[in-house]
Amino acid sequence: MTTMVPAKAEPLAKELFGARKLPAAAAPAAYGFYSKGCLAGGIAIAPDGAHWQAMRLSRNRRWGHPDLIRLIERLSREAAQDGWPGLLVGDISQPRGGPMLSGHASHQIGLDADIWFTPMPNKRMSVAEREQVSAVSMLKGNTLYVDDRKWTRAHEAVLRRAAKYPEVERILVHPGIKKKLCDTVRGDRSWLHKIRPFWGHHYHFHVRIACPKGSTGCKPQDPTPRSEGCDDSLAWWFTEEPWRPSEGPEKPKARDVMTMAALPNACRAVLEAPAPPSEAAVTLAGPEGLPAQATRSAPALAGAADPASLLLSLQPADIPLPSPRPYR
Repeated sequence: MTTMVPAKAEPLAKELFGARKLPAAAAPAAYGFYSKGCLAGGIAIAPDGAHWQAMRLSRNRRWGHPDLIRLIERLSREAAQDGWPGLLVGDISQPRGGPMLSGHASHQIGLDADIWFTPMPNKRMSVAEREQVSAVSMLKGNTLYVDDRKWTRAHEAVLRRAAKYPEVERILVHPGIKKKLCDTVRGDRSWLHKIRPFWGHHYHFHVRIACPKGSTGCKPQDPTPRSEGCDDSLAWWFTEEPWRPSEGPEKPKARDVMTMAALPNACRAVLEAPAPPSEAAVTLAGPEGLPAQATRSAPALAGAADPASLLLSLQPADIPLPSPRPYR
């Protein structure tokens, strides 16, 4: 009698991408959609900058498309001019994007970033503090409405600044925060259409940029309506329907069942691509580009202007072209 050997289950994509500690050394490109894709040529934002501190460092989610990382650095500087003390940067993406081991459904192609509504303190937090300190909700108790004791004009200003960048496609906030803006913003309100209400997002705001030029494999999201969004579409969030528990058994989250077969074909090559020489070599420390230690760690590449161009400066002999490998 023949004994049947059960087929080996295909590994989950979140386990494969979650295991990569450094990005794919390739031309920067986003593949797929925000909630189903991967990232090539990603760079990291440094744990500390003049106007930012990165949080939850143990997650290794400081990575993104160079366009997004540069935008965060720019926002940190320009928001300071508006009176914002500095950014506390939450999750961006994993080094090669892809589904995460926990948390987000999106953040897979290096074009999403979470910024805390809690302003940066006037001291540099320790690594332990960055793991333990909690963001502060902007809501009043167990309600859908903003607590006026916490909300300031500086919160409005940092959202306005981010929304006015042409690269920013939308910003997700709690419906109560959207309503607060609808009720209080004076003067130019043209940017409000980018502020989109969504579940959660009362501790942080979620910045999403559009597919970058050259990322032909990136699938764009439908554009936001041109109206301010302070109409019946917002009123719906203050009815019972959006908060009603779903009926029947809870479906598994997409990240918990997603295999490589669900992702764009290019993601296999991204996963198998070689890594850059070090994390420091592909970390943005400020508007000047590479930190000094990155240049020292990779002297042959010291002429690169920033981490993204550093990756592109590698010669084919240094980094072989990756080839997709089938998963069985």
